[in-house]
Parts: sequence; structure tokens; C-alpha cells
Amino acid sequence: MFGPCLVSGATLDPGTSEPGKAVKGRPEPRPSYGFDAHGLRLTGHLARPTGVGRTGLPGVIIAPGYPSGPDRGVTAATTHPDLAARIANDMGWVALSLNFRGTADSGGDFSLDGWLADLLAATDHLLGSERVNGVWLIGFGTGGALSVCAGARDPRIRGVATVAAPADFDDWSRHPRRLLLHSRSIGIIRGSDFPRSLEEWSAPLKSLRASGMVAELAPRALLVMHGSEDSVVPVQDAHTLAQAHGTADLRVIRGAGHNLRQDPRAMAVLLGWLDRQRRRVPF
Repeated sequence: MFGPCLVSGATLDPGTSEPGKAVKGRPEPRPSYGFDAHGLRLTGHLARPTGVGRTGLPGVIIAPGYPSGPDRGVTAATTHPDLAARIANDMGWVALSLNFRGTADSGGDFSLDGWLADLLAATDHLLGSERVNGVWLIGFGTGGALSVCAGARDPRIRGVATVAAPADFDDWSRHPRRLLLHSRSIGIIRGSDFPRSLEEWSAPLKSLRASGMVAELAPRALLVMHGSEDSVVPVQDAHTLAQAHGTADLRVIRGAGHNLRQDPRAMAVLLGWLDRQRRRVPF
């Protein structure tokens, strides 16, 4: 395993806006791209590079985290497409910014195993309908942990990058009813009769542990990135994931908090990792 690389320098303040509020300079939500999965309509934003063929390109899925405010994940749905566009236009990838079930304008209701199923379905979709030659995952927060789980289950996933991802969901599993009520209050559970069983809904909070599944991802590539001052997910979780994988590229961003999407150093590390992936893997 590579030792942790501390990245220093100026950083943007992640707390510049309230979730769901319009911010000067932030793009409005783009028209949704959608596909069907498990009887649900999942949406997102698909970015393709211009001036190149439609087949044989690498594909990447951007998985958001659990919403931080009462906007059903709309904030991620308006900002992650910018990252997808940059990856497509500057680096030549097919990039899908995914809205998990229950978030933004995707159908369905939040469940942890449901979100994992969404990632696997998005992988199927890119490999099939979009005819990419290989899929990588980039996951933020909860989306990062589930990206590890998806990579462990699906050998077609060639690599995973986690950004501020938890090693497990033990905090949630100790208070499942509280999580259920909060998820309903922020609008990612909308069905009045969902879930049919709290016990079944909460079981994946214990069984889906990125730290316990990440070894199955190896020897495929893993980038683990975390802020040294993350107050939401302890930086120790990053060390746990990297150590369990064995050869992970661990990057700790000095002085950064949880919202690494707004940190230019973190995004430079992420894009550099993607570039190396494309150079190392034959297409």
C-alpha cells in the first residue's frame, strides 16, 4: 500500500451555499438523462466527448453521497454534471453523473441496498447501451462506500475512487428508525407505505461494509481520498479502507473538510488518477 500523500495549498470554502438554494455562478439543473432499472426510472446527466467515435471509450459513473439538506439531492444533481462534463471534454471519457433512487427526479425510495443496485444497473447500462469499454466508479461519501461494494461484486468494474467515504454504516445501523424518519423528512423516501419492513430495510446497514468488501476489489485500482479535518466521516476510515485493500492510493488533503468536491486540490488528484487509469489499461 502506498503511504498517505498529504496535499497542501489553498482551498475553497465548502460552506458557501445552502443546500437547494440558487448560487451565483452555479448552473441550473441540466435536462435529465434517464434509463430503466429494476422497474424504476433512474436519471442523471451523461457527458460524452465531442469529435470522437461512440464506441470503445472508457466510462465512469459519479455516485453522490447522502443528501446533506432537505433538497432530495438536487444540489449534487446540479454540481456533479460539471465534473462529468470536465471528465468528458478534457479527458475523453463517457461520464454519467447518477441520481440514486429517491433523489432529484429519479423514481423510487432510498434504501442502501437499492442504491447499490442502482450502481450495478448503471454499470450494465454504460457497458450495454452506451457501449463503453470498461467502467470506473467515483463515489462521494455514501456513494463512495457503495462504489467499493459494487466493485467487489462486479468484476467488470475496473477501478474505484472514493471521496470522503465511510468504512461502514455502523452509526446508521445503531439508529435505523432515526435514519428512516430523517430520510422521509428530506424527501428521499416519498412512498407512504415504504418500507414494508423496517428490519429488512435496515439489514444492509450492517451487511454492506466497504471495509469488509474492499479486499475483493483488489488488485483492481482504488483511490482513497479524504480531508484531514473531515468532521462528518473520520479520516481514520480512509486509512481503514486503504489498508484493507492492500495497494490503494491513499491521499489525505491537508486542512480540508468533508466537501472535497469544492477543493481544487482534491479534484486535481482525482482527475490525475483517472488519467493514469486510462494510460495503464489497454482499450
